[in-house]
Amino acid sequence: MTDLSHVEQLSESILRELAKVVVGHDALLRELLCALYARGHVLLEGVPGTAKTLMVRALAAALGADMKRVQFTPDLMPSDILGTNVFNLSSGTFSLVRGPIFTDLLLADEVNRAPAKTQSALLEAMEERRVTIDGAAHPLTSTFTVFATQNPIEYEGTYPLPEAQLDRFLMKLHVGYPSDGEEDAILRRFDAGFDSSNLAAAGLIPVATRDDLIRARAAIYGQPGQGGGVRTPDAVLAYIRRLTRATREHPSLSIGAGPRASIALLLAAKARAALEGRDFVTPDDVKSLARPVLGHRLVLDPEAEIDGLTAAEVLDGVTGEIEVPR
Repeated sequence: MTDLSHVEQLSESILRELAKVVVGHDALLRELLCALYARGHVLLEGVPGTAKTLMVRALAAALGADMKRVQFTPDLMPSDILGTNVFNLSSGTFSLVRGPIFTDLLLADEVNRAPAKTQSALLEAMEERRVTIDGAAHPLTSTFTVFATQNPIEYEGTYPLPEAQLDRFLMKLHVGYPSDGEEDAILRRFDAGFDSSNLAAAGLIPVATRDDLIRARAAIYGQPGQGGGVRTPDAVLAYIRRLTRATREHPSLSIGAGPRASIALLLAAKARAALEGRDFVTPDDVKSLARPVLGHRLVLDPEAEIDGLTAAEVLDGVTGEIEVPR
């Protein structure tokens, strides 16, 4: 089993590689890594050109992992993602032509542009890491992770993700514009010949393997029946429970965070603790991840929406009201 100190070292090695091609977004990259350790999927929301695709490509390269990209469009069919059985005339049998979902990291670009039938093709894969094609189940890799992107501005020709689909994402991360200094650094890199399509030329190399990732997860979460891993004090567990239950009882929310959200917040907090070299979860771990883990699972009451409130604002209010354990 990998020592937790090795998890911290592995994480810093990966983050150093990502910094070779991604300028800024330091906190967001750490959250991406938390999600990967927690076996969680990520929804990246941001306007075009803010390095969403580059982050995922760089992460796959640093991990030495297989990555496939699917551009979601209104005419995309489930079989375009999952694959299909094709009849072989010479052998007289059907054989599976695997779709792009059979990979380690799947980049679902503009996921909200595909209709509900195609979006739902991801549900089984995201929850159970397997797909069913013509009645036969096909397992995916243990490192299978969906990184989906969507544009928060352009809604024409899009199909909003239903609550059941949103709930399958461990985190929803907002990718904003760079600061003045960061944009200057980006321009200097491209002025010096940086090519975002050739990450190897930028010096990015694999510093981890699939086995390293699996061992890191075992170190963070322990083994069933064997214990170990990052510990969570009872007071912090109660804090997570109070936080999620408060969203269910808030008058401005018609749907609050469910038990899956509580578990997601716990798993993400454990990963954050390990990234910082700790073997225990603190309330700060929970509080810092509340918005990315819980925010997209909340549905505003219609009256609150008319009043101009947002789910993020309500969540910030709830987080501020819940007493933080010492």
